[in-house]
Amino acid sequence: MIPAGTPSNRSVLLSLFIFVSSALSIVASVVVNRDTRSPLALGIDEIVNREENRNALWGIYVRSVDDGTVLYDHNADNLLIPASNQKLVTTASALHFLGSDYRYETPLLFVGERKADTLRGDLIIVGSGDPTFGGRDLEAGNPDPLETWARQLFADGVRHIEGRIVGDDDIFDDELFGDGWDVSLLPTNAYAAPVGGISYRNNTIRMRVEGYLPGRAPIIKAEPDGYFSITNDVSTHSRRRGRRINVVRPLGKESLSLEGAVSRRYRGTLEIPVANPTTFLLSTFISKLEESGISVKAEPIDIDDANGRPDYLRADTLGLIVSQPLSSIIERINKESNNHYAEQVFRTYGWGGSAYGGERRTRQMLDEAGIGHAGMSIRDGSGLSRKNLVSARALGDLLYYMDSQPEAELYRNSLASPGEHESTLERRLRQIDIQAKTGSLEHVRSLSGYLNGQDGQRLAFTILVNNYTTSASRTRRAIDEIVRVISRSESE
Repeated sequence: MIPAGTPSNRSVLLSLFIFVSSALSIVASVVVNRDTRSPLALGIDEIVNREENRNALWGIYVRSVDDGTVLYDHNADNLLIPASNQKLVTTASALHFLGSDYRYETPLLFVGERKADTLRGDLIIVGSGDPTFGGRDLEAGNPDPLETWARQLFADGVRHIEGRIVGDDDIFDDELFGDGWDVSLLPTNAYAAPVGGISYRNNTIRMRVEGYLPGRAPIIKAEPDGYFSITNDVSTHSRRRGRRINVVRPLGKESLSLEGAVSRRYRGTLEIPVANPTTFLLSTFISKLEESGISVKAEPIDIDDANGRPDYLRADTLGLIVSQPLSSIIERINKESNNHYAEQVFRTYGWGGSAYGGERRTRQMLDEAGIGHAGMSIRDGSGLSRKNLVSARALGDLLYYMDSQPEAELYRNSLASPGEHESTLERRLRQIDIQAKTGSLEHVRSLSGYLNGQDGQRLAFTILVNNYTTSASRTRRAIDEIVRVISRSESE
């Protein structure tokens, strides 16, 4: 007889069966959940959740270009500072509204009369916003346009100019810098050069610094010479190597001081932005005219300060500079991350030649592309502004959209490839089949572009990182590691 209160064998077996079944269900559930995460997600999550990375704000998005499938997203809808990944949006908008064959045209006009070898009246440079006008980088090997015009005038028999030399920069508004730019960068950093309807030599002056005798000041050669007022307080020391040069300059002034020390064998170049692009252009043009043998008794004047605007209906065209096509300019913007070019192009397609007009037109492009931009903040074209905000999804979807457009190949090829000379990926991501745009500000790193997965699947990806607390180099290595994980992904 079984004592009262003692369970039967059948009850014990039934309870044991239920317990084992429940345990197996839990284990099976864990296994199923683990198996549903793709190797791509596992690999990226492991990197993002490391102790040195987890405090940063990450936005990551991976989408198949072939079929549109979203393969991975991590905070993809969060709005983050994109840094120079903003240039992807700017260049896509420029292709959309201007086309790859668009060229800037900058004319030299004359309103007045000529008597013998003398021009009396207004000699006018009408700015088109061309970022390449007189630029050393894009126009390497080509003559300076101001020298070209001066020599043409001399060859045409002109020996005297009297009246006014006018700079018409009204194609853009007068806002020289983007909203949200770090003001500490503006006086001394060429990558934050002012924007202008007239842009000459990227609105910067180069200064060649050469060490001299120990204890003496180094030799400084400015190009063009004579525009900046330069105080040279740098000394040459006897060491064979090393330099420490500080540039001290008030914002908005065309004067600066150089302090520090260089070695006697030092040879280097400083590039400093000008304060007023139009004044810089006119001053240099007068110098070029005089160097060509033409005497100038004419007042250089910004058209905004002119007492009476020139009568363009009576103007004769004395010269015309035509830029390279937009396709070449866009390649410089994306491969080299040229901020000045990006800002000039942003205002070129923008309504009214303004940053606000550039924002409105950019949003129009995103609307027409079907890309969500709610909450997005667009303050400039280069990504220098810390007030720009964009989501990883929006950038990834833009890349996906651009791959289907007539300019797809041009757009893709405007991005840097690993090992490409003078590109932002020259020393990164070797052996990865990738074309991408980098981005960097203080505590901001980004990388977006196209790559091929292990099975040949074409992918668009975006990686945005804000507020990281580790070093910039470690954050960059984490981004590159994520790219390698993406490159090993396979379609499911």
